[in-house]
Amino acid sequence: MKKQILTLVIAATLLASSCKRDNSSFDGPSLSDLNGQFGMLQPFQANKSSVDFSKSETVGFTAKFTKLCDWTIRIKGSNSGAQKFITGKSRIIDASTATWNGSTTLFPMFKNEPCVATLLVKGVTDTFNVTIGITGLRNPSGFVVANFESGMNTKWTTFIQTGGGMDFKIHNDQFNVEGSNYLNMAGTVNWDWLIGMIDFPASAYGKTTYPLSSVGEDVYFNCLIYGKPNTNESRVLFQFREDDNANGKFDPANDDQYDSELRITWEGWKLVSFKYSDMIHLVNGVPASNNGNSRHNPNSLVMVSMLHLANPSNGAASTKIDCIMFTEKGPLEL
Repeated sequence: MKKQILTLVIAATLLASSCKRDNSSFDGPSLSDLNGQFGMLQPFQANKSSVDFSKSETVGFTAKFTKLCDWTIRIKGSNSGAQKFITGKSRIIDASTATWNGSTTLFPMFKNEPCVATLLVKGVTDTFNVTIGITGLRNPSGFVVANFESGMNTKWTTFIQTGGGMDFKIHNDQFNVEGSNYLNMAGTVNWDWLIGMIDFPASAYGKTTYPLSSVGEDVYFNCLIYGKPNTNESRVLFQFREDDNANGKFDPANDDQYDSELRITWEGWKLVSFKYSDMIHLVNGVPASNNGNSRHNPNSLVMVSMLHLANPSNGAASTKIDCIMFTEKGPLEL
């Protein structure tokens, strides 16, 4: 009998112990994060008042809150109107969560100008500002195919239709996005999809082939493209021709061509990037087989062609382009 009572006592003790709540840890947000009052324990600050991004300098931001917060830092150029957004969720903002390297979220790009960095906290009406002056701009690395700063390279080959309102020219005006110039491509061609095109041969840069990695997955093609509202949808077709048999030229019977067609469905400037190895061969917009080694070999690239296309039955089409370049190990960051 005593043995049975002892067994029951031990079982009850174990049951009570297993039901006892461990208050040392719990899942989910704390009550102070859910219901606590917002306050700034450390003011919103930048670690420098001016920055030279051309020297790889960066700006770090700091702040500290009384509770966990969703926050956004919006940096806006006072002259360019360019914007950069940095977002996070934390009690503390520091260099590990909020550092700016001069890159842009909403184009055009930043210029040498004063900028206002504004801290916005979700659910809080107050905003917090600091001013930063840009004294030097970023120098993104990569191989530049065209930025139109020096006009049209005489070693490029162009073809422009004789349509209505044709404007296949370099402009320098309020639409500038990077540097001083961009290429405008516009017009009405009611008998053909092609409005105009440019061939960029490797020889235009003093090269036999483009100076790129042999690994297709490492190479990215990038450009800035402007979509104009209320016009016929533009398409920009890029063609990449390789010399697989190393005979010094592209031969469609023996070499590979890869293509990427972009439909310009947005408004304003947009940075477009894609991986070289993701491209396929297209014939009249339809995937087709290649006749070379069927491997993406960027180091065998001898020609890049850019064609501005639009449906001939839909009237005038217009777009702009700038900053055409290759990068390696990642897409272009501007």
